[in-house]
Amino acid sequence: MVFRTATLSDISQMQVVRHLVTENRLSNPDMVKDQDVAFYITEKGKGWVCEVDGQVVGFSIVDLQERSVWALFVAPDFAQKGIGKQLHKLMIDWYFRQTKDTIYLGTAPNTRAELFYLLQGWEQDGNYPNGEVKLKLEFERWVYM
Repeated sequence: MVFRTATLSDISQMQVVRHLVTENRLSNPDMVKDQDVAFYITEKGKGWVCEVDGQVVGFSIVDLQERSVWALFVAPDFAQKGIGKQLHKLMIDWYFRQTKDTIYLGTAPNTRAELFYLLQGWEQDGNYPNGEVKLKLEFERWVYM
Protein backbone atom coordinates (compact mmCIF):
# COMPACT_ATOMS: atom_id res chain seq x y z
CA MET A 1 0.00 0.00 0.00
CA VAL A 2 1.23 3.45 -0.92
CA PHE A 3 -0.23 6.59 0.67
CA ARG A 4 0.47 9.90 -1.03
CA THR A 5 -0.93 13.32 -1.87
CA ALA A 6 -3.67 13.20 -4.49
CA THR A 7 -2.95 14.72 -7.90
CA LEU A 8 -5.19 15.78 -10.76
CA SER A 9 -4.31 12.59 -12.60
CA ASP A 10 -5.88 10.56 -9.74
CA ILE A 11 -9.35 12.06 -10.09
CA SER A 12 -10.81 9.47 -12.47
CA GLN A 13 -9.77 6.62 -10.16
CA MET A 14 -11.01 8.55 -7.10
CA GLN A 15 -14.40 8.86 -8.79
CA VAL A 16 -14.48 5.09 -9.38
CA VAL A 17 -13.90 4.50 -5.66
CA ARG A 18 -16.61 7.04 -4.75
CA HIS A 19 -19.12 5.15 -6.92
CA LEU A 20 -18.20 1.73 -5.47
CA VAL A 21 -19.04 2.56 -1.86
CA THR A 22 -22.26 1.26 -0.36
CA GLU A 23 -22.64 3.85 2.44
CA ASN A 24 -23.10 7.58 2.01
CA ARG A 25 -23.74 7.06 -1.70
CA LEU A 26 -24.57 10.01 -3.87
CA SER A 27 -28.22 10.08 -4.89
CA ASN A 28 -27.01 11.22 -8.31
CA PRO A 29 -23.52 9.93 -9.30
CA ASP A 30 -23.06 12.92 -11.62
CA MET A 31 -23.48 15.30 -8.68
CA VAL A 32 -19.74 15.50 -7.94
CA LYS A 33 -17.91 16.39 -11.13
CA ASP A 34 -14.20 15.96 -11.82
CA GLN A 35 -13.72 19.73 -11.74
CA ASP A 36 -15.25 19.80 -8.23
CA VAL A 37 -12.68 17.27 -7.01
CA ALA A 38 -9.90 19.24 -8.71
CA PHE A 39 -11.04 22.45 -7.00
CA TYR A 40 -11.03 20.78 -3.58
CA ILE A 41 -7.60 19.15 -3.88
CA THR A 42 -5.85 22.17 -5.43
CA GLU A 43 -7.58 25.27 -4.03
CA LYS A 44 -9.93 24.59 -1.11
CA GLY A 45 -7.80 22.04 0.69
CA LYS A 46 -5.86 18.90 0.00
CA GLY A 47 -6.39 15.23 -0.82
CA TRP A 48 -4.64 11.90 -0.31
CA VAL A 49 -4.92 8.54 -1.99
CA CYS A 50 -4.02 4.97 -1.14
CA GLU A 51 -2.76 2.87 -4.04
CA VAL A 52 -2.46 -0.89 -4.25
CA ASP A 53 -0.62 -2.19 -7.32
CA GLY A 54 -0.92 1.24 -8.95
CA GLN A 55 -4.70 1.41 -8.46
CA VAL A 56 -6.38 3.98 -6.18
CA VAL A 57 -8.40 2.05 -3.58
CA GLY A 58 -9.17 4.89 -1.17
CA PHE A 59 -8.97 8.64 -0.84
CA SER A 60 -9.63 11.51 1.53
CA ILE A 61 -10.12 15.23 0.97
CA VAL A 62 -10.23 18.02 3.54
CA ASP A 63 -11.70 21.48 2.89
CA LEU A 64 -9.50 23.95 4.75
CA GLN A 65 -11.65 26.95 3.81
CA GLU A 66 -14.91 25.50 5.16
CA ARG A 67 -13.15 23.59 7.97
CA SER A 68 -14.64 20.26 6.99
CA VAL A 69 -13.95 16.77 5.73
CA TRP A 70 -15.18 16.69 2.16
CA ALA A 71 -14.56 13.02 1.41
CA LEU A 72 -13.18 9.81 2.85
CA PHE A 73 -13.91 6.68 0.84
CA VAL A 74 -12.38 3.22 0.60
CA ALA A 75 -13.33 0.67 -2.05
CA PRO A 76 -15.40 -2.14 -0.44
CA ASP A 77 -12.86 -4.84 -1.34
CA PHE A 78 -10.25 -2.94 0.70
CA ALA A 79 -12.39 -2.02 3.71
CA GLN A 80 -11.24 -2.84 7.23
CA LYS A 81 -7.56 -3.05 6.30
CA GLY A 82 -6.54 0.21 8.02
CA ILE A 83 -6.69 2.28 4.84
CA GLY A 84 -9.44 4.60 6.04
CA LYS A 85 -7.72 5.12 9.37
CA GLN A 86 -4.42 6.06 7.70
CA LEU A 87 -6.10 8.38 5.17
CA HIS A 88 -7.96 10.02 8.07
CA LYS A 89 -4.72 10.46 10.05
CA LEU A 90 -2.90 12.03 7.10
CA MET A 91 -5.80 14.40 6.45
CA ILE A 92 -6.35 15.49 10.07
CA ASP A 93 -2.65 15.82 10.88
CA TRP A 94 -2.25 18.09 7.84
CA TYR A 95 -5.39 20.08 8.70
CA PHE A 96 -4.23 20.81 12.25
CA ARG A 97 -0.78 21.83 11.00
CA GLN A 98 -2.56 24.54 8.98
CA THR A 99 -5.02 25.71 11.66
CA LYS A 100 -6.20 24.97 15.18
CA ASP A 101 -9.85 25.57 14.19
CA THR A 102 -12.35 22.82 14.98
CA ILE A 103 -13.15 20.67 11.94
CA TYR A 104 -16.62 19.33 11.07
CA LEU A 105 -18.22 16.70 8.90
CA GLY A 106 -21.62 15.24 8.14
CA THR A 107 -22.44 11.58 7.67
CA ALA A 108 -25.49 9.37 7.58
CA PRO A 109 -26.65 8.33 11.06
CA ASN A 110 -26.22 4.79 12.37
CA THR A 111 -23.64 3.79 9.76
CA ARG A 112 -20.17 2.28 9.87
CA ALA A 113 -18.91 5.72 8.81
CA GLU A 114 -20.42 7.38 11.88
CA LEU A 115 -18.91 4.73 14.16
CA PHE A 116 -15.55 5.05 12.39
CA TYR A 117 -15.36 8.79 13.08
CA LEU A 118 -16.48 8.41 16.69
CA LEU A 119 -13.69 5.85 17.20
CA GLN A 120 -11.19 8.37 15.76
CA GLY A 121 -12.13 10.90 18.44
CA TRP A 122 -14.90 12.89 16.76
CA GLU A 123 -17.85 14.05 18.88
CA GLN A 124 -21.49 14.49 17.96
CA ASP A 125 -22.51 18.11 17.51
CA GLY A 126 -26.17 17.86 16.51
CA ASN A 127 -27.63 17.24 13.08
CA TYR A 128 -27.63 19.01 9.76
CA PRO A 129 -30.97 20.00 8.19
CA ASN A 130 -30.61 17.14 5.66
CA GLY A 131 -30.67 14.60 8.52
CA GLU A 132 -26.96 13.85 8.56
CA VAL A 133 -25.19 13.62 11.89
CA LYS A 134 -22.92 16.62 12.49
CA LEU A 135 -19.58 15.63 14.01
CA LYS A 136 -16.73 17.82 15.21
CA LEU A 137 -13.09 17.30 16.10
CA GLU A 138 -11.26 19.87 18.18
CA PHE A 139 -7.51 20.39 17.96
CA GLU A 140 -6.93 19.65 21.64
CA ARG A 141 -8.79 16.36 21.39
CA TRP A 142 -6.75 15.24 18.34
CA VAL A 143 -3.40 16.24 19.80
CA TYR A 144 -3.95 14.22 22.95
CA MET A 145 -5.42 11.08 21.38
